[in-house]
Amino acid sequence: MNLPGVRSSRNERTTSRGNERSRASRSDPPSQSPDQSPDQLRDQSSDRLWRPDPTWRRLYRVGGWAALVYVLLVLVPVTLVFVAPLPPTRGAALLDYIADHRAVYLTELVCFVGLAVPAMVVFGALSTALKGVDRSIAAIGGLFGVTSEVIALALGSSPQSLHGGLVVLATAYQDAEADAERAGLVSAAEALIATTNAVSWAGILTAAAILLLSLLMRREPSFGPMIGPLGIVTGAVGIVAEALRPMIGPGYLLYGLLLPAWFALVGWKLLHLEPDAQLPSSPGARSRREPVTAERR
Repeated sequence: MNLPGVRSSRNERTTSRGNERSRASRSDPPSQSPDQSPDQLRDQSSDRLWRPDPTWRRLYRVGGWAALVYVLLVLVPVTLVFVAPLPPTRGAALLDYIADHRAVYLTELVCFVGLAVPAMVVFGALSTALKGVDRSIAAIGGLFGVTSEVIALALGSSPQSLHGGLVVLATAYQDAEADAERAGLVSAAEALIATTNAVSWAGILTAAAILLLSLLMRREPSFGPMIGPLGIVTGAVGIVAEALRPMIGPGYLLYGLLLPAWFALVGWKLLHLEPDAQLPSSPGARSRREPVTAERR
């Protein structure tokens, strides 16, 4: 005869034993297969922990295409540098240059200022993809990147001597007849040139964002072993180059080459991220999941 008290005590003992087995199986270290080293098992567990959030898959793809658009917007004006003469840095000469090469000047202006738009998307997608590594650093890096591009768009200018206001002054300069009027326009152009070619916090923040996000990429296996170190070098060189831009002259070209290279690699990786993909689990990992499945059933 089964008494109710005896039956409940047996059920309690059975439940407690099952819970103990479940906790023990989940706390046991993963068993190592003959062809797997401990380092490989740790890498697999890291990949499962830091895999980018699949709910943002569309943002990753848009960010990848935006990075490629950024590279294109850099290549177009760089190509024009070898086709057309460089803009002067003096007022009267620059106003004459704009009047004679208006299409080239406007193309360079639109490309160098407009690349801030795809850059914002890239920084947003990249910080989201890396939030599983370190949410705080990813948020700071994304904030630096987006803020820097907003500042660049608000300024509407880019070194060397690219500013929308100069196009208006060039038109007025060509139409002016009195020497006093032309002298006033040249003075206004000199002021805009000085502002445009001065040190910009937008460029420094962009380099800082690249540095912070690249530090996280070194810990994120999905981005491979190359982009992180390249980004660290790009960010560090960029901070110095942007802060000392008026003094280093042609030395800025090093950062100018690293920047589109980093964006191109980041874009390629964002387009090929596989958030849902999981590496093959070890036998120990399968044994850890079985008790949980049994409990849920």
